[in-house]
Amino acid sequence: MSDLERFFQLLVANLAAVDPRRLRQPLQVTQILGEVLPYRANRRALGIESAEDYEALVLRLCAGDGGLARTDPPEIQARFRSELATTNPDLSLLRTYGDAFVSLTGAAVARALATDPHAPYVPPTPVPEGTLGRSWALTADDAPAAEETEELPLDEVPRAVEPDHAPGEAGDMCLYCGGPLPSNRQVNFCPHCGQSQTALRCPACQTELEYGWRHCVNCGARIGDR
Repeated sequence: MSDLERFFQLLVANLAAVDPRRLRQPLQVTQILGEVLPYRANRRALGIESAEDYEALVLRLCAGDGGLARTDPPEIQARFRSELATTNPDLSLLRTYGDAFVSLTGAAVARALATDPHAPYVPPTPVPEGTLGRSWALTADDAPAAEETEELPLDEVPRAVEPDHAPGEAGDMCLYCGGPLPSNRQVNFCPHCGQSQTALRCPACQTELEYGWRHCVNCGARIGDR
């Protein structure tokens, strides 16, 4: 496994442990750096020696290296890719364009989750154009449309939008492992990992948790560590 693949796998694991719905939502570059996969908390798991090595991996992800993610707008991704090709990339670009949105690709997320090799990932239903809010001066009309020949990406569901279907209906994923749930029936437990779908629990002591918590209120375990 390459350093970039290890980085991506840990990024997916951290998102899935806190709230699997975030796997389908665009992330700002600053969120990756400071919230989802910060260097100081993950450097041992990543097996890297310096902050520069860590930021180089983030730059590769944002540049679309390996087809793991896409950065919007596309000219920002092109800027990252161009800088990555230089002898000494300017890592400060990650903060210059920290508001750029990075969307994880569906096939790459499915490989990282690897819950069931016989169950292909089912991408979410696309939402109407123009519902994705952004913090800069671009409008929704500036967002690039996915190529007709490409796989439908995970990023079609906008940030901070709740699912509009009941648990167990088509489109749901397991709250723990991200595996697809059966449709047209009530699902209380995941058929892949066996975890309850009615509550998120601490992997260490099974205390019930709320989405967004980074640590267990009972034993202090960090949510997202594998």
